[in-house]
Amino acid sequence: MKKIVFIFLALVMMFSLVACDGGADTSKDVSGDVSADTSVSFPAEPMTYAEYIAAPVDAPVYVETYVQGHQSWWDNKITVYCQSEDGGIFLYELACTEEDAAKLTKGTKIAVKGYKATFNGEVEIVDGTFTFVEGGDTFVAEALDVTNLLGTEDMEKHQNEFVSFKGMTVNKIEYKNGEPGDDIYVTLDKDGKSYSFCVEIYLTGKDSDVYTTVGTLEAGDVVDVEAFLYWYEGMNPHITSVKANG
Repeated sequence: MKKIVFIFLALVMMFSLVACDGGADTSKDVSGDVSADTSVSFPAEPMTYAEYIAAPVDAPVYVETYVQGHQSWWDNKITVYCQSEDGGIFLYELACTEEDAAKLTKGTKIAVKGYKATFNGEVEIVDGTFTFVEGGDTFVAEALDVTNLLGTEDMEKHQNEFVSFKGMTVNKIEYKNGEPGDDIYVTLDKDGKSYSFCVEIYLTGKDSDVYTTVGTLEAGDVVDVEAFLYWYEGMNPHITSVKANG
């Protein structure tokens, strides 16, 4: 009788252990390093710009590109404007330490893994991580004059590139919250049509020359503008400099 009871208790303990193991959390924390997620297959080699553009939304992507500017670092994340000779890439909230953020100087080459995404027309890489390309070359883009592309479908082909607009007439200047200290919404006209621009506070800062200059513009002023060709339900360039035309 004691033998039967012993066997029964042993079986109960065995099933209890199996039940506990089945309820365990076996998921892995891969935050901050997308390459640690073995369930995702990233390209073995960096993609060409054409391959990146052709990749479907939500696809894992791997690119090498060059820093052209970035927004403020915060909470171990940073948003970066990048470009190579072939085209621009926007990196939204890239995982980044504060120490590495200080090294993201203009022209620096980085390798990025993340996921292709779109947000209101903006094509970007999200949930990304990066490494510096040791011994890599540098590249600083010159502003491409896209004034003659205003109002055409070809403008979107230059999304996220560093571009310029010549001879734009100021229509309206508005602060996001009605007063200085936040983004500035800028409406500029060309050939009878209006276009939306933005001074992104996290990119330029409220104490920058461009923020101050834009704040002094008045309707009718004619200006030349340099900007990153961000997209938000149509083109919405993030302005980096403004100067009087002529």
